[in-house]
Amino acid sequence: MQEVIDRNYVKSALTKRNPDDDKFAVGSLLSICGSYGMAGAGIMSAKAALRSGVGLLRMIIPESIYPIMASSIYEAVFCPVKEDTQPNNISFIEKLNYNNAVVMGSGLSVSPYSKALVKTVLEKAEIPIVLDADGLNIVAENKDLLKSVKAPLVITPHIGEMSRLTGMTIDEINKDRAAVTLNFARDNNCIVVLKGHITVVASPDGKLMYNKNTGNPGMATGGSGDVLAGIIGSLIAQGSEPYKGAMAGVYIHGLAGDIAAQKLSQRSMLPTDMIEYIPLAFKKIESL
Repeated sequence: MQEVIDRNYVKSALTKRNPDDDKFAVGSLLSICGSYGMAGAGIMSAKAALRSGVGLLRMIIPESIYPIMASSIYEAVFCPVKEDTQPNNISFIEKLNYNNAVVMGSGLSVSPYSKALVKTVLEKAEIPIVLDADGLNIVAENKDLLKSVKAPLVITPHIGEMSRLTGMTIDEINKDRAAVTLNFARDNNCIVVLKGHITVVASPDGKLMYNKNTGNPGMATGGSGDVLAGIIGSLIAQGSEPYKGAMAGVYIHGLAGDIAAQKLSQRSMLPTDMIEYIPLAFKKIESL
């Protein structure tokens, strides 16, 4: 089944707020993103998650980047750890499943610490996981990790990451992006968001949707994918079903990019600009 994502689909995927909701009622998201030299990726993912409405953001980060993270993100609760710490000794990992979702991988690096952390979360999580960037690169080195996942899993590869995950060339994937995405989703029991000019979202049970209605070439810049991962993780933590959350996140991400391009031009817009326009994207959708 192939359909195009539109505003009505997206609006139906978003959870509603109740007058008596508190921060726990509207979702807790655990972010495992960022590393020395790549703090910006973690910051963009976190800010996108917060702008997308999650009630509480917890972050596991290396001690080395704590000063820049804490001075950039005021709303998060941080767990700074030494990079030789075993994952089972991290307090936030002990309480992993107290959260509603986890987003992991943006700027994480592929260090031994990161590999151990990804392995532990994939094995232990009982909550939905959004896996991006270096999280995907770690899995590409050890595809058996996907077999250990018991929780709903959303992966958000760009074409290069999809090539590493599948072992196919970029040209082979581009010949039939939909089929490759759907087959990987079915074979690995995960939701796949293959990013690109027309992003494809596929589920293990055969659902397939395209995003042709939002997005533009100005979004083709480092950091855009980190923003998307944060949005999807936030929506799922708030209660959206993972496939619907992924679908809605793709559309909202593109719409925020379109607003940024309209106001700033495709050439000059940045992923950080897109984060600032996420609220306007939500206003457009919610005004239907």
